[in-house]
Amino acid sequence: MAFNSLFIGKRNFLMHRCILITGSLLGAFTVILGALGSHLLEPYLISLGRVDTYKTAVNYQFYHVFLILFIGIVYNYSHKRIINYAFYTCLLGILFFSGSLYVLCLTNNSIWGLLTPFGGVSLIISWLLLFLSFKQNRK
Repeated sequence: MAFNSLFIGKRNFLMHRCILITGSLLGAFTVILGALGSHLLEPYLISLGRVDTYKTAVNYQFYHVFLILFIGIVYNYSHKRIINYAFYTCLLGILFFSGSLYVLCLTNNSIWGLLTPFGGVSLIISWLLLFLSFKQNRK
């Protein structure tokens, strides 16, 4: 029994750390993507009329990096299984929402915009799961 609780405690610590590291790295990556869009890619994006789309992708990614960091900070005060789902759906949402907009901007192929709503729904679900993780926590 004692060994099992040590293992679960270690797993929670590793997941908590993984969330914070992921949020930190995604934050740095977001700043890099924003700088690339503002400097290196700006003439290309202007020529395609996709500057606003690119800014939307960067902004939403940046907002949700803060959500991931917040999830990491409150990890020990929430229902573990639900907060893990919140983390994964937020990552999925960033990938589908911002990722599809980045690809749309770089390829100018509007078919990528079909993935964007799925990312948006995933981001909404991650916020709702965060709420639920607090509500269901029985600590």
